[in-house]
Amino acid sequence: MKLRQFGFIAVLLAAASVAGSGVHPQWPARPVGAAQVVSLEGLRDAEFGATEADLTRRGVLRADEEACGHALVGHGAVSPIFVDDRLVLLWLDDPMSTPEGISAGTPIGEVRAAYPGATDLPAPPGSHRFAGLLARDGDRAYLFLHDGVTVREIIAGYADWARRLFDEGYGPC
Repeated sequence: MKLRQFGFIAVLLAAASVAGSGVHPQWPARPVGAAQVVSLEGLRDAEFGATEADLTRRGVLRADEEACGHALVGHGAVSPIFVDDRLVLLWLDDPMSTPEGISAGTPIGEVRAAYPGATDLPAPPGSHRFAGLLARDGDRAYLFLHDGVTVREIIAGYADWARRLFDEGYGPC
């Protein structure tokens, strides 16, 4: 992947972060079990490492100009990130959660309890970026972006790409 392509993806991710960084209105409570779980394998119908062509052929992936790229059909709270035609990361929004029940809005203390080996990633000084917790399991990881109090965004996928995304930053689409 070219540096310019990665920059474009980074800009897209920052836009998603900024869009979700405000105070959310009080929505009606959703039923218990309404959250969809994203494992370190991916989603049931969109697994990490799958190609864009395969996901499109299966009707799981579609172009979405509003999302500045691709969207997963039936998963409005998930933004896929591809590198060299392979799904490497999923950017998750509420109501998506990890198998441990961590989702946007979860207190950081609960994340640390669920992932005691998570690595602290401080926000770069002088930046307006979130700090992170990287919970790695082999070549996969969850990256929890947080404001010091609660989880604001979750990225799941290949650990090296999640760390690279954090280190190189992200920006608007």
